[in-house]
Amino acid sequence: MKADVIKLDGGSAGTVDLDEALFGLEPRADILHRVVRWQRNKAQAGTHKVKTRSETSYSTKKIYRQKGTGGARHGDRNAPIFRKGGIYKGPTPRSHAHDLPKKVRALGLRHALSAKAAAGELVVIDSVAMDAAKTSTLAKQVKELGWKRALIIDGADIDANFALAAANIDGLDVLPSMGANVYDILKRDTLVITKAGVEALEARLK
Repeated sequence: MKADVIKLDGGSAGTVDLDEALFGLEPRADILHRVVRWQRNKAQAGTHKVKTRSETSYSTKKIYRQKGTGGARHGDRNAPIFRKGGIYKGPTPRSHAHDLPKKVRALGLRHALSAKAAAGELVVIDSVAMDAAKTSTLAKQVKELGWKRALIIDGADIDANFALAAANIDGLDVLPSMGANVYDILKRDTLVITKAGVEALEARLK
């Protein structure tokens, strides 16, 4: 499939052929959901923790005599039924990550790219190289292009000046081709890929 290529200043830079296997699929929500869920679960800290009855701080003295009170036979105040006692079977630190086949992950990335292309939210740019790291210059160009929440995917390496200029612009994120992932692509309104990024993604996902 053909796509127009623009320059950073908004001018035209010809066209590029996009691989149908990456940008021309019918997006499947179930695959995208599986990959995003895998990503978010893997990123979850899992540091939640409560104190059990062996960890709460209270006297271990028997709280009242064994017989004659008419109440239950308790040993100490750390029991879960008492206020400030230990928690029974509460959360403990663990990993929330689960396995997902590599083929499904790669397929999810293809469907994410295709979803952006189908929605008209894909922009191919010639290059994002800048002569100087000027945030004001880049911010003006981004505003003129109408990118509010955009993800820019470059080739194997990101131009250092562009990365510095983009670092302080709200709503603009930059990733190398190896960092391209389903979650970051889907949560932005516009996906911008350089010609080098297109070639790198096609080589990665073939």
